[in-house]
Amino acid sequence: MTYDFDRLVDRRHTDSSKWQKYGPDVLPLWVADMDFRSPEPVIRALRERVEHGVFGYLALEQPEFHELFADRLLKRYGWRVSPDAVVIIPGIIPGFNVAGRILAAPDDGLILQTPVYPPILRAASSIGLTREEAPLARRADGRYEVDLDAFSAGIRERTRFFLLCNPHNPVGRVFTRDELTALAQMCLRRGLAIVADEIHCELTLGGARHTPIASLDPEIAERTITLMAPSKTFNLAGLKCSVAVIPNATLREKFIAGRVDLVQTVNVLGYTAAFAAYRDGQPWLDELLRYLEANRDFATEYVRTRLAGVAMYPPEATYLAWLDCRNAGEAGRDPYTFFLDKARVALNDGVLFGPGGAGHVRLNFGCPRSMLAKALDHMREALTADRPARV
Repeated sequence: MTYDFDRLVDRRHTDSSKWQKYGPDVLPLWVADMDFRSPEPVIRALRERVEHGVFGYLALEQPEFHELFADRLLKRYGWRVSPDAVVIIPGIIPGFNVAGRILAAPDDGLILQTPVYPPILRAASSIGLTREEAPLARRADGRYEVDLDAFSAGIRERTRFFLLCNPHNPVGRVFTRDELTALAQMCLRRGLAIVADEIHCELTLGGARHTPIASLDPEIAERTITLMAPSKTFNLAGLKCSVAVIPNATLREKFIAGRVDLVQTVNVLGYTAAFAAYRDGQPWLDELLRYLEANRDFATEYVRTRLAGVAMYPPEATYLAWLDCRNAGEAGRDPYTFFLDKARVALNDGVLFGPGGAGHVRLNFGCPRSMLAKALDHMREALTADRPARV
């Protein structure tokens, strides 16, 4: 089956956060949900489940799903885990917040790499921990890399775990095996557990290959809680179904106990969609990745040649571009407000991603190319109009 990712889907009247936050004249290229219909097998499975007409509690143990997911990990990453290690949860954010509560006590610390996804940035305060930051190193060409010296220096006496984001949001890196090995070995030496948000792991572009950090070594796996989901991959964010992979049985029991009456289980439609996506959605995903890669390349070239003062390193994964606007005159002082007010394009404000985010915006290119081109044209026109004022 061929999917039409160029099709414009009207989402204005569908209770969409992405499309309702701003006015009708604003193009929303902000929050990380795509403007594509989900795979037909998912839509069909949901339709059949809805037609059944009864929506009682979901059975907590779903062996078919666990086996399907464990098999997917083996085929995609060569990572062999027991189906018992798979825990179904209703979201990545609840997952790393529960993980933090079982791994650390109040006033303990966690370490993370900045700039980073805002809920990761907020996790420490949500749990009552201190936040230690290890800034990513940025090369002259805009590519970010792990700074192991900064990571080592950021670990304190009461730091208990590393909250990893890989593939990284917002900078789009897929950390190499060597980078991950160095981070994991540092965690082992310093006695840290690892909580890995790997939600974008299946959205790698241009030949980049994702390595789950827990797959590096059994000793690392024993200290790691890995969080994955079909939500970004298959555009199912509103259905709230994710997975925690916890090979260590004792750690898994603590995680399950920590979520009781707080983060209990997914809803029946979220489970139905996730199962169908992992079982039957690969042809759709293969086509999606080709389309996203072309969108990424289009945006990269457009920014390079037509957005004066703006720079973008091509993301290796995700459908999110991190735009450096610091050399774009007025736009560089507050690019989020500039592009919203003068281009009528809604992006994510880089300031919200913490240190290193000022002067940046995050752009979602998971949309039909005509919409992406229109938004970029509006941004170019706003920058061009601003230029005479700076002469």
